[in-house]
Amino acid sequence: MNKRIIPRLDIKGPNLIKGIHLEGLRVLGKPEQYAKYYYNSGADELMFQDVVASLYGRNSLHDIVRKIAKEIFIPLTVGGGIRKTEDIRSVLRAGADKVSINTAAVKNPNLISEASNIFGSSTIVVTIEAIKQSNGDYLAFTDNGRERTGFEVVDWAKRVGALGAGEIVLTSVDREGTGQGLDLELIKKVIRVVSIPVIAHGGVGRMKDIEEGFKAGVDACAIASMFHFYFYKNHNPDTDLDEGNLDFLKGGQLFSNIETTNITKLKKYLKKHNVDIRE
Repeated sequence: MNKRIIPRLDIKGPNLIKGIHLEGLRVLGKPEQYAKYYYNSGADELMFQDVVASLYGRNSLHDIVRKIAKEIFIPLTVGGGIRKTEDIRSVLRAGADKVSINTAAVKNPNLISEASNIFGSSTIVVTIEAIKQSNGDYLAFTDNGRERTGFEVVDWAKRVGALGAGEIVLTSVDREGTGQGLDLELIKKVIRVVSIPVIAHGGVGRMKDIEEGFKAGVDACAIASMFHFYFYKNHNPDTDLDEGNLDFLKGGQLFSNIETTNITKLKKYLKKHNVDIRE
């Protein structure tokens, strides 16, 4: 299978946001504008995450997804606050093609197999938030890297695959939002033990980081800052916003360590460097 480029949109309330280590959330604009641009630019899929859903125990993206699904015809993965099969059914009815779960899977691993049997394994994506420990082990967390699960990442990834998940989103909490590159050590450890697709997330700061991730064996990369900052700088999205942390936008400063680019340029780069990607 060809490698996939998946813009990731983290949502808080009505806004697209971005943080570092999944915290310090700053508003970037309206997710609908970014999503439509990514679709028209050649994104293979889109990933939406309600980043405060765990606080309320519910996913609040239904209206956003319903609106976007009318104009965008690539797979949409939606996550955050999904606890049971009824939640999955509700998100799918709103227009999602796949659903990602983390906390619910940790609390009740049988939900993975139950949901896969009902909706098909290709519909069920499990997110693993990994943090490297001082002894070199990687432990799995929930709630944006705040809650320990007691699970070791590699063992949990094997179990997730055996329970019937269709894909794993492997998030390096240590690298997320930093632009320091993907955690290739983490990626290789997980890829060795699972037979299902792995989507790398967290740390991309340059196009070369994505190339390295693909050559390490991931099936897709979920990318945020690199695309979001490019769109913001070059396409003047609507910033008529009235809630959230707007200082980031008002200050006019973006991270200097992020090599901003768009999907077209990234795909050209990857083709040049012998990565098989979708057209």
